[in-house]
Amino acid sequence: MLLADRRGWVNERVLHLGDRFNAGLTNLTLSQSLSLMVNMRDNDSSSDAQLDEPLGRVSILSYGSGHMLNDITSSCWFTYLLVFLTDLGLSPGDAAIVMLSGQLADGFTTIFVGELIYEVMNMRFLFQMDRFGHFKLWHAGGSILVAISFSSVFGSCVPCKLMGINTSTLETVGYSTFAAIFNVGWAVTQVAHMSMVNCITSNPTSRVSLVSCRNAFTMVANLSLYGVALVIFTLLQSVNVLVQVSISLGSCFVVIFLIGTKEPGSIRHCLDKSPSRISWDYWFKRVLYYQVALVYTLTRLVTNVSQAFLAFYVINDLEMNQSSKALVPAIIYICSLIVSVILQETRWSSWRLKLYFSAGAVLWILSGLGIVLLPSRMHNLMYAISIVIGAANALMTVTSISMEGVLVGEDLNGCAFVYGSLSFVDKVSCGIALYVLESYQGSTKIRSNLGTTSGYSVTRLGLGLVPAACSLLSAIAAYTMELPDTQKGPLVEPLLA
Repeated sequence: MLLADRRGWVNERVLHLGDRFNAGLTNLTLSQSLSLMVNMRDNDSSSDAQLDEPLGRVSILSYGSGHMLNDITSSCWFTYLLVFLTDLGLSPGDAAIVMLSGQLADGFTTIFVGELIYEVMNMRFLFQMDRFGHFKLWHAGGSILVAISFSSVFGSCVPCKLMGINTSTLETVGYSTFAAIFNVGWAVTQVAHMSMVNCITSNPTSRVSLVSCRNAFTMVANLSLYGVALVIFTLLQSVNVLVQVSISLGSCFVVIFLIGTKEPGSIRHCLDKSPSRISWDYWFKRVLYYQVALVYTLTRLVTNVSQAFLAFYVINDLEMNQSSKALVPAIIYICSLIVSVILQETRWSSWRLKLYFSAGAVLWILSGLGIVLLPSRMHNLMYAISIVIGAANALMTVTSISMEGVLVGEDLNGCAFVYGSLSFVDKVSCGIALYVLESYQGSTKIRSNLGTTSGYSVTRLGLGLVPAACSLLSAIAAYTMELPDTQKGPLVEPLLA
């Protein structure tokens, strides 16, 4: 570099430093400026070197604990919300409106909150908040919304207390409002937590460890919820106590995450190294995108609809003990976990993905038929059916997620849109499906025809036939796929169902 060019470059950097710090820096001598530039470059290099270093076990564990509150409340939301609201006196249709409002809020927030976090990161005057942790601030804010609003979703009607009146319409509006707030906070926490991985470390092994640890804590959260629920339903039979214990437990892990997880002193490297994005039009022109979206959405309908109606079925249709509301879901999840761990050692190919997915779909079809035909006097067979359901959920979930990975391929620039759009469709469709099923369940004519004459309640048919039909359609869609035949090794992270 020529001396004149070097002097011009140094003067530009000095003026830039003056804008950032003090105007007095512009009076630095040439040698002082050069020395300062070298120090800044050394600091950047040392910062990059620190990011390349593998993370310690404590850092990984503290990060993994950050999604515990979300995981616990999510399981409680799908498993016990409709039961709680109908026991409270809301009609099944009104209870479905509450869940639908939450699912819609979650879906739309998931799409926009990522862009919002990214735009805030680009605001130069907010870089001073780096020392607190940019993503940790979003995570903390979302967690506060989750903790406060979730207790109101499973509590008494707040607007009814404030206004001194109690009507079904006001109850529905009140619970729907807090359900939407809860899901907004849930989505903010989820996106912030997942976005931290690439900014905490650039070490590939550490990134895999962070995601694996997060999934391991998902297992801990679900098993903790069902374990606590088993004890509470056996002794107290109170959903409110379960919710308060879940929030308290999850909040403790949030505090551990905020204290133990260290964000880099600056998040600029996340911006500087962010790749260019693939246009949305690129995905809309690919047939495989629609096929994978259909398979993934139907798979999520299978798992979420079955989880939402399971408690109704074991209590009302099979007349099992209250503790079965916790024991049956726990068996399903444990079996899903075991199968998911086994699947990690599988070397995936296109035909093997479709084969394993179809096997899971067949298992769910058989389970659905068993649920429809199972008489209440033989309700103990539900524990055996739960084992089959757990295996089916794992097979379908793991392979459908793997199909998403095949769709994205090696170029990660488009993964945000693919995963975000499919998540949006999944949440909205699940909310609509549950609303329709609950609306039929609330119809007196339907209940009298199905519940008394033929012995098949809407709950029984919704839990048995809807997941079975979705499994059949998804298996057909998977069979028609033309997946790239890329030989893949075993999974590098657990994909828990």
